[in-house]
Amino acid sequence: MTAPRIALVTGGNRGLGRAAALALAADGTDVVLTYRQHEDEATAVVDEITATGRRAVALRLDTGDVRQVDDFPARLADALAATWSADGFDVLVNNAGHALPTPLGGTTADALQSLFDVHVRGVFLLTQGLAPLLRDGGRVVNLSSGLARFVQPGGLSAYGAMKAAVEALTRYWAVELGERGVTVNVVAPGPVATDFGGGRVRDTAEVRAALGTQAALGRVGEAEDIGPVVAALASPALRWVTGQRLEASGGTRL
Repeated sequence: MTAPRIALVTGGNRGLGRAAALALAADGTDVVLTYRQHEDEATAVVDEITATGRRAVALRLDTGDVRQVDDFPARLADALAATWSADGFDVLVNNAGHALPTPLGGTTADALQSLFDVHVRGVFLLTQGLAPLLRDGGRVVNLSSGLARFVQPGGLSAYGAMKAAVEALTRYWAVELGERGVTVNVVAPGPVATDFGGGRVRDTAEVRAALGTQAALGRVGEAEDIGPVVAALASPALRWVTGQRLEASGGTRL
């Protein structure tokens, strides 16, 4: 019997993480998803996945907390052994994140540190810690943002810079992990109607309309537009694609 492919999706309880977890499950992959809070949402995603016939578990993790990140590989190893009798996994999706406005003249050191801790330090240390558990021939898919390429008003400079750092890490890791047959790619969503950033894109009709006019496809994205992109990069078929940035923005600001 062929061992199931297993993916880990950070921040998989809502938004893009939830969409990625569901898309991976639809593609025949079992899922471990993490959540920082809202355990009820994580449980609901697990139930959705198991209803399709795949297996899934949810583990609490704050990627901005170094101690939790350091402890997580052992916790994941225990979950893999208990649920799958496995000693490794196949796909890492670094999705967990948050946004804060950081305008010049109105940004604190704590705000910058919060963004760095989650989007750079957390992504780096978690990937480093989990690399020994990632099977040869596996996949790493990092989440960036269109804001690493184009500029929108709202004082999101630090967020865009942190995501640019993730894109640089993606290229370096593609080289470092390439000898193991592990591919490392990054997905950069454009404006998406989720609760991210307070749900501004999702909940404000004027914002949706304005951002939609900037896209070649004439609308903002939905979480369900991004999940399948992550699943595609995680698939065995894309074994020859690595170190690449794939912007899923509907052609925003071309």
